[in-house]
Amino acid sequence: MNQIVKRSTTLADGRELIYFDDADTTLSPERKPDLRALDPRPETATMRQDVLTGEWVSIAASRQNRAFLPPAELDPLAPASATNPSEIPDVYDVAVFENRSPSFGPLLPGVPDAPAGLDGAQDLDAPQGLDDLRTLGLGRTRTSVGRCEVICFSPETYGSFASLSESRARTVVEAWADRTEALSALPGIQQVFPFENRGEAIGVTLHHPHGQIYAYPYVTPRTTRLLQSIEQYGPTLFADILETERSGPRVVLAGEHFTAFVPFAARWPVEVHLLPHRQVPDIAALSSDERDELAVMYRTILRGLDRLYDDPTPYIAAWHQAPVNVGRDTVRLMLQITSPRRAATKLKFLAGSEAAMGAWIGDLVPEQSAALIREAIERA
Repeated sequence: MNQIVKRSTTLADGRELIYFDDADTTLSPERKPDLRALDPRPETATMRQDVLTGEWVSIAASRQNRAFLPPAELDPLAPASATNPSEIPDVYDVAVFENRSPSFGPLLPGVPDAPAGLDGAQDLDAPQGLDDLRTLGLGRTRTSVGRCEVICFSPETYGSFASLSESRARTVVEAWADRTEALSALPGIQQVFPFENRGEAIGVTLHHPHGQIYAYPYVTPRTTRLLQSIEQYGPTLFADILETERSGPRVVLAGEHFTAFVPFAARWPVEVHLLPHRQVPDIAALSSDERDELAVMYRTILRGLDRLYDDPTPYIAAWHQAPVNVGRDTVRLMLQITSPRRAATKLKFLAGSEAAMGAWIGDLVPEQSAALIREAIERA
């Protein structure tokens, strides 16, 4: 039986590039090297602490220079050609590489040539563990250690996960699992977050079908709040959510291993959550059978969302995973797909209540939204 094959190499500036070949690939195992003359990688950014919330903000000025909606013939994620010296030097099925303009990294704790912080101190010489990052104080800075990767779902210039073949979708799931495991093992990494932005309404800067994977040096604010909820409610939180939703009116798709539903208190006009039926902390912990079903179900859901209206639905698909060092037995892997599209020609913008105060107002009744999404999935 053919298997998905992983092939690692490096780009001209030392960044890692990993090819994942489909189980039924037609590609040769040989890949051309990257022969570009590239500038040195940017210095690792600096995080500043917001003393009002305790949250860390990475100030990554190098991201100002990243590509912005280039024409198809200059797609930096397409296989390189004589007229398009892209980030990927040869043909591929799925490719993952370190971001050229990262929000976190490329340095990791323990590297001797860490950039100086705003106070002149070598931030990596200071502790950056969870206890240190939770400490509150004025003017606190730390180095934005970590890693940011780009995952290209296909060499095609346009599309999304929904447009992939079943075999290619399965390869992407395998790549997510591989990168989650590898990034979680890096020094200083506290949480790994794969995600996909789709559509200009979301703010995408490349139409190429791709996603990203962030490896954070801290537990993100959203997950920190989730850990607090589990502590308050109890360790059965996710199991109880799943049991409640599976017997209710908001389920949009159910399989042997996963159930997708519109949440009880949905914030966005289009919002779908997907939960595995057993306690699994991240994609890497899924069995082969679960990964098989996930590839099909996720693609089916996205194809349904694209049938809600006459043109594709913009969305953010966020894979919420347990932190590396805490909550592994209680935080369950969850996919959350959200879209601001509240009608064929209308978008939900975060106004004062949501953006300034975090006090959300839903535009659609979740049960009605679930019915619309179920019908769209059936049409798809």
